[in-house]
Amino acid sequence: MLAGLGLESLDDLMEETVPASIGLGRVLDLPDAVPEQVLLERLRSLAAENRLNRSFIGLGYHDTVTPGVIQRNVLENPGWYTQYTPYQAEISQGRLEALLVFQTLTIDLTGLEIANASLLDESTAAAEAMSMFFGEASEEDRNVFFASADCHPQTLAVLETRAEPMGIEVVVGDHRTFRPDHRVFGGLLQYPASDGGVHDCRDFTDAVHAVGGSVVVATDLLALTLLTPPGEWGADAVVGNSQRFGVPMGFGGPHAAFMTADGRFKRKMPGRIIGVSVDAQGNRALRMALQTREQHIRRERATSNICTAQVLLAVVAAMYAVYHGPEGLRRIGERIHGLAHVLATGLERLGHEVLHRHFFDTLRLRISGADQEALRSAAVADRIDLRYFEDGTVGVALDEPTTAHELDRLFAVFNGGIRPDFTAAELAAGTEPAVFPPALARTSAYLEHSVFHAHQSETEMLRYLSRLEARDLSLDFSMIPLGSCTMKLNPTTAMAPITWPEFGRAHPFTPMDRVEGYRRIIADLEAWLGEITGLHAVSLQPNSGAQGEYTGLLTIRAYHTDRADPDRRICLIPSSAHGTNPASAVMAGFDVRVVKVDEAGAIDLDDLRAKAAEHAGRLAAIMVTYPSTAGVFEEEISEVCRIVHEHGGLVYLDGANLNAQVGLARPGDYGADVCHVNLHKTFAIPHGGGGPGMGPVCVNERLAPYLPGHPLAKVGGEKAIGPVASAPWGSASILIISWAYMAMLGRDGLRRASEVAVLSANYMARRLEEHYPVLYRGAKGRVAHEFILDLRPLRKASGITEEDVAKRLIDYGFHAPTMSWPVPGTVMVEPTESESRAELDRFCDALISIRAEVQQIELGLADPRDNALRNAPHTAAAVASDDWTRGYSRDQAAFPAPWTREQKFWPWVGRVDNAYGDRNLVCACPPIEEYGPTTDETGRTIPTKR
Repeated sequence: MLAGLGLESLDDLMEETVPASIGLGRVLDLPDAVPEQVLLERLRSLAAENRLNRSFIGLGYHDTVTPGVIQRNVLENPGWYTQYTPYQAEISQGRLEALLVFQTLTIDLTGLEIANASLLDESTAAAEAMSMFFGEASEEDRNVFFASADCHPQTLAVLETRAEPMGIEVVVGDHRTFRPDHRVFGGLLQYPASDGGVHDCRDFTDAVHAVGGSVVVATDLLALTLLTPPGEWGADAVVGNSQRFGVPMGFGGPHAAFMTADGRFKRKMPGRIIGVSVDAQGNRALRMALQTREQHIRRERATSNICTAQVLLAVVAAMYAVYHGPEGLRRIGERIHGLAHVLATGLERLGHEVLHRHFFDTLRLRISGADQEALRSAAVADRIDLRYFEDGTVGVALDEPTTAHELDRLFAVFNGGIRPDFTAAELAAGTEPAVFPPALARTSAYLEHSVFHAHQSETEMLRYLSRLEARDLSLDFSMIPLGSCTMKLNPTTAMAPITWPEFGRAHPFTPMDRVEGYRRIIADLEAWLGEITGLHAVSLQPNSGAQGEYTGLLTIRAYHTDRADPDRRICLIPSSAHGTNPASAVMAGFDVRVVKVDEAGAIDLDDLRAKAAEHAGRLAAIMVTYPSTAGVFEEEISEVCRIVHEHGGLVYLDGANLNAQVGLARPGDYGADVCHVNLHKTFAIPHGGGGPGMGPVCVNERLAPYLPGHPLAKVGGEKAIGPVASAPWGSASILIISWAYMAMLGRDGLRRASEVAVLSANYMARRLEEHYPVLYRGAKGRVAHEFILDLRPLRKASGITEEDVAKRLIDYGFHAPTMSWPVPGTVMVEPTESESRAELDRFCDALISIRAEVQQIELGLADPRDNALRNAPHTAAAVASDDWTRGYSRDQAAFPAPWTREQKFWPWVGRVDNAYGDRNLVCACPPIEEYGPTTDETGRTIPTKR
């Protein structure tokens, strides 16, 4: 590869690629590499240091049972966890169906009309609903959002963090006595309440509606198998966490939150919405609907963030519901509720007071005969964790794995450590079944679609998961060369520990002295990321890249405010920036001013100087991506930082392209004050079909005091901003993946990974430049770790678009590069360091072959409308059809390259009609006969109405 570039060493390439002014010039102060087997032994030792008690804490997190067929075939399966966000719908039909099932699940259980395909966590989902309602409020003085004190404390804290930059006043109080006025645009309830109480909330909902406001309800999906859905008593939106549907607690995540809403919010709902459409042959096809809401298109006017999803975990939750079906889910809910009823009966017999008459799985108790500390000591002695309220009351939350034996242990704890003269089994035999009153009891049916009734045996579940997996192209099949997305190897050894019970069963609010293994992993990661970025302090709380951007900007905002300079609210952003940048800036309360880029794709320094001087008195920050979005190391990055600092601003560096820098340059050294790090890119956490992700923020000494805190854990700086996520360390269980990846590579391997990523990109650019123009290069003619191919000349000469090329790549067995961004009519290619030369050559060969197919059109040898590119991708059904009438052969359609005869990926559907899906929005599982042709028992096509 080096020979193809006319070079002798990686050092030679780095000298021609990385500006000498920012080169690191030394090795990173990181540990040596650790062999895989040694690493696993070390992780086993760390896991043993998590001395977990049996958790009955609750607070929105519950132990659960992950069915083995789902754990092995989804959560631990690279065919699912190495997928990318389903922008190429034709090769994403499996996960799209799973997400449609997830939406159907949440729609049915909550009783509302539309749903998204997951959000980051329950607290941020509640904040997203608040923002959605605020966007609907028309009056300028309508800025009050009421939140019931019955909500989880972490949710209230995240709401307040989100509200302040937006000018929203959050009022927390008793929803039973609150009287809304015309200033109230919305309200939040918890149902069941954080302390377990189940209340009839209709009066509050009616009162908010009477003043023109909207109500969001945070709920528990399992409880809704027994309780009246919020949509049936007036909720406008419902949010929550699907964690207890088979997803381990994992010390805080990742878990798939959800949002359902009234139909009027369909164009304002955050997150991805999976919709039903049709393909070019009229068959039912799925896709991400209403994508024009998203940040990569609408930027600062977006209502959806493409990063706010937890797809892999939504798939797990959806498949948990499919496996159990409605009857199974109800049985689980009834069993937990019955155990809670038995527990309440026994504790009352022991003299304790159950504070709520109605509850699902959680009790709040006023204890008798002992103080809270004595009870805590007895609980800890029996290795039990409970929830302790400030007023001396105690909470107990039961879950799916709870047993009668554990109830007996709880009875002893609440009886001064002595076993009482009764058992849970005896109480259950003499206790009437728990029944909710009519106002609270669910009477409506749910999960009636056939998908929730057809897969209750492990055999059928395994086959269903296998069928869905086969409809998706993942990294286990071929490279996914998506620019800016860094789709690299997710090492199996790094993935293995996330489902170990010592990590998976940790409650996020477990005392830190009992999760020493997690504490050491967290401390190592903070130190390593600080060394890699050259910055002073790190927060691991943000659980997506966009959350990292938002968090870093909030620290900048807090810094200026703390210095009595609150008017610094101008954020400069280059026009080529990621779409999340301007949207995050607006969400953090900044006013965006766009800086031009020059013909080489670099920041226009003259325009930057002019805008920095113009806004000097109000300049807060610049957001810059490095290497640039154009795929080059800009020579003047230090000057960019100097200009902004000179005018009183700070520098936010988007770390999306850190994979080109590790061990070569450090953002803190060349002038960045804060950057976020995409652990799901540079440090190998899998994308999981569009989530999970992690976006830790690294800051210098001046911003360290403002790193986010949390109401239930000691994290953050001494002047901490509020939390930005439900859990103190975000999606803590997947931090293990990045820790293991970094430990196995060590200081030298991490640098070499970046060097080889740059080598791979330059090698491919050299091979392809004779066939497609490479749009931008650095000062010495090199690209960074990614590069942009200009396809606009193809369109001018032949009418073939970048979409045609992307869909034709599917026939060759490849996912397309990033399309139309950052320049319309182009594709951006990022090969990463994980791919072999053979795979890089195979992808180049595919693009070169496609260029030859385009040339056939240009020469008049192929029809400009009826050709293999315009009709791509080609399904097996289309190629095998008796009425093949194309102007090219079936062989050219299906087997355009030699390797496709050895291993062929067949797309499940033809090209999807995007406009149809948006005009006819359906975001729940429809009866199969309503969409596209279907067949009878002989396989004969039956025409149907669409």
